[in-house]
Amino acid sequence: QVQLVESGGGLVQAGGSLRLSCAASGRTFSNDAMGWFRQAPGKEREFVATISRTGSITYYVDSVKGRFTISRDNAKNTVYLQMSTLKPEDTGVYYCGRSTRPLSPYSAYKSPGWYDDWGQGTQVTVSS
Repeated sequence: QVQLVESGGGLVQAGGSLRLSCAASGRTFSNDAMGWFRQAPGKEREFVATISRTGSITYYVDSVKGRFTISRDNAKNTVYLQMSTLKPEDTGVYYCGRSTRPLSPYSAYKSPGWYDDWGQGTQVTVSS
C-alpha cells in the first residue's frame, strides 16, 4: 500500500514562508513523478507544481512562479514545497500526489487524474 504523508502547514502572515514536506512509502519513490495541488474552500483542486523522477524538470502554475520551489530528496523518499512571499490567495489545503506516469510538457500533470495516490493534505492559512 502506497502512503503519502504531508506536513509543514500552518498559519503564516502575508509575506512569510513555509516549507511543506511529503514523505512517501510503499514503493520505489525514485520511479515516481510527484506533484503538489491545493484546494481552497468552494473551489476545485488546483495544480501548483510538479517534479520529475530525478528532479531535473519542474513545472509551476503561473501564480506561484518565482515564489514557490518544488524539490525532492530521493534518498529520504521526500518531496518538498518551499513557499515564500506568501499571499492570502495561497490559502488552502495542500495535497501531495504521486504519479507512475512519465512527466512530459503536454499539460497532463495539471490534472488531478494524472496522479495515482494522494496524501491527506495539510492546511496552509495566510493572513493579511
